[in-house]
Amino acid sequence: MPFEEKPHYMQLPKQVLIGSNAIARLGEVGQNVTDSRKVVLISDKDVFQIVGNRLLDSLNEYKFDVETVSITGATTEAVDQAQQKIRKHKARLVIGCGGGSVIDTAKLSSARENHPFISVPTIASHDGLSSPRASIKQGGTSVSIQGHSPIAIIADTKIVAQAPFRFMAAGCGDLIANITAVRDWRLANNLGYEYYGDYAASLSIMSATIIMENSKMIRPNDIPSARLVLEALIASGIAMGIAGSSRPSSGAEHKFSHALDRISPKPALHGEQSGLGTIMMAYLHDIDWEEIRGALANIGAPTTAQQLDIDPKHIIKALVTAHEVNPQRYTILGNRGLTEEGAKRIAQYTGVI
Repeated sequence: MPFEEKPHYMQLPKQVLIGSNAIARLGEVGQNVTDSRKVVLISDKDVFQIVGNRLLDSLNEYKFDVETVSITGATTEAVDQAQQKIRKHKARLVIGCGGGSVIDTAKLSSARENHPFISVPTIASHDGLSSPRASIKQGGTSVSIQGHSPIAIIADTKIVAQAPFRFMAAGCGDLIANITAVRDWRLANNLGYEYYGDYAASLSIMSATIIMENSKMIRPNDIPSARLVLEALIASGIAMGIAGSSRPSSGAEHKFSHALDRISPKPALHGEQSGLGTIMMAYLHDIDWEEIRGALANIGAPTTAQQLDIDPKHIIKALVTAHEVNPQRYTILGNRGLTEEGAKRIAQYTGVI
């Protein structure tokens, strides 16, 4: 039976501020998006030590009444802790400053309390900084949960450029993954499983293409590189907001990454694993997987399991079981997945193992 296209909300940021020292204007942006002065600021110990005073100085300048929450990971417990602080403080605005765990915690806790949040990324490791989806650990497994898009984003290119380059390279892997994600989305639509949005898909592919075309120019400690990657990540997250789901940026390559999280004793960064998955899923889609591998290598992102210190047997098992992740989402892996022999052959042929 053909799918029934249902209405969905498009969630888009109201303001995006990007540039060097943008973090100093947090109070100004906060004033632009809320009339309340009650704020909860979520971060982690390391980020508070590096930029905490700058955040609080900016908020104090605009007379915000700030309560802070320090978390150690994006867990159900961290979300509950944040929600309790939001209620106790009677906050009407939530700010998440840090990496993906902090932003996802702010995203979900603010959504559950029905208050807006500002996303202030300090690394550029994946497109969750602007998307409505949150990745939360429940019982040792990461699950993707619908939250809401940030009302504003403050992307400080100087801070992101100074962060360890591994994070930015992982963000590039997450962006290049859009290539196979959109292919999977179109495939599912062609088979009558779900709606396909040309605009959201085009925006997602554009974000991947800009990284592919500039792969030799993205380098460490470089503000223009940070700006390029941040803008692409923001656009990729907005594509998900337009689509009403993570479809434009999450396909079989993300299923592989999530399966690897469950299987590997020491998983790598999400974007790194998604990059490996993209190489192999591009092969299955019969598109130029060597060009994708080359772009990742140009950036300095990993292209082999050995570079991630992941045992080849875990790569194979993740490929075999990836179709079981989010089974309602149809991808090139189909409903039955790959055989162990087929998975091993693909991983070896593409040089992943």
